[in-house]
Amino acid sequence: MATEPSAGRKGAPRGRRMSLGLFAQMAGHHVAGWRHPDAQAGGENLPLIQHVARTAERGTFDLFFLADGLTTSAEAHPSTIARLEPLTLLASLAMVTSRIGLAATASTTYGEPFHTARVFASLDHVSGGRAAWNAVTTSYARSAANFTRGEHPAHDERYAIAEEYLDVVRGLWDSFEDNAVIKDKANNRYIEPSRLHTLNHKGRYFSVKGPLNVSRPPQGHPIVIQAGSSEPGQELAARTADVVFTAQQTLEEGQAFYRGVKDRMVRHGRNPDHLHIMPGVCPVIGRTEEEARALYAQLQGWIDPAAALALLSDRLGHDVSGYPLDEPLPDLPQSDQLRSRAKLLTDLARREGLTLRDLYYLVAGARGHRIVWGTPVQIADALEEWFTGGAADGFNIMPPFFPTQFDAFVDLVVPILRERGLFREAYEGTTLREHLGLPRPENRFAQARAAE
Repeated sequence: MATEPSAGRKGAPRGRRMSLGLFAQMAGHHVAGWRHPDAQAGGENLPLIQHVARTAERGTFDLFFLADGLTTSAEAHPSTIARLEPLTLLASLAMVTSRIGLAATASTTYGEPFHTARVFASLDHVSGGRAAWNAVTTSYARSAANFTRGEHPAHDERYAIAEEYLDVVRGLWDSFEDNAVIKDKANNRYIEPSRLHTLNHKGRYFSVKGPLNVSRPPQGHPIVIQAGSSEPGQELAARTADVVFTAQQTLEEGQAFYRGVKDRMVRHGRNPDHLHIMPGVCPVIGRTEEEARALYAQLQGWIDPAAALALLSDRLGHDVSGYPLDEPLPDLPQSDQLRSRAKLLTDLARREGLTLRDLYYLVAGARGHRIVWGTPVQIADALEEWFTGGAADGFNIMPPFFPTQFDAFVDLVVPILRERGLFREAYEGTTLREHLGLPRPENRFAQARAAE
């Protein structure tokens, strides 16, 4: 639901700093955001994308994130039907930024571990240690038609594939030890052969010899992001992720998810502080509460009902266009598509007594993520409440349209977070790992040799 403005600050900082990511969907995260007179929409609008990336860096954001998909839909996603390939785009953004992390989606179902390891290692080198990979299992069965494949794997099998895929990619990133390339001109030794390693992986889904033909990334391993909230998704995140993107609507839901993932990390022998949980938030910002409310109402008024209903069907994994719009959401079988998002929306509809029409208007606002409208102080209050209340380590900011609503967040909300001691005044490191306060992984082969 769109969150009503809060009455004020909810608590004091805990001595830690929140992380902020920008989810850069350039048409805006509100399905009708591109229609606003101030919007400069377009996933292929490079000057706009460069401006937004530099604005995020001016705001000392941890990372700039580009989602991606392997199909497109003019029905459910008309404003995102065309967008640039994200790794190509991020490599170009590395040339016009210097500190902000650069994150992109790549599939573990439709792709090869060697290729993924190579492109993200390359981006890490090109950017000086700022690369992040959002590892997704690809929910949509229609993706199979674009990749000369047979049947789209079922949900749980996609996660089993992802487990092995991630292990292979991490192993390939360790192909070179940090001091493998020595460039010893006097003795005609460019590399120390004993510090270059062949993975020789043979598993259920992949057979990859290695080594990778890119030296070890500056971060050791680029940051790994997960976004699945199903049981297999949470298990994968607890074992492998550095950052989790998620979507909850209430503080209580956020707290339960936060505790659940952190507890799973302990069972996997990991330090819970070594993973940042960052719920998506769509802030609608006005100079006054009335202005913010009017802007949100204006955006909602521009929604195309047919497109919103198609988007809801997409999120639920079932076509709901034939059901009565002013009656409750019908009981639907579990979807094998976006399982966790479908459950979140179904639970919300049942809890709030929403009709199908109510639900599609909500989904059109931010595709099931939390919407918060209000003044800059009220937006800061809402973020502080979740951060200090044990529901988030930071947030993935999803402006309803670009660039002015994101400019407002950086220019008006970020200073308030800094005044409260919740967010950094300036970058203190150069790599994304340093921004997030995460340790650099040890090389597995070097560790094994040291243990001999």
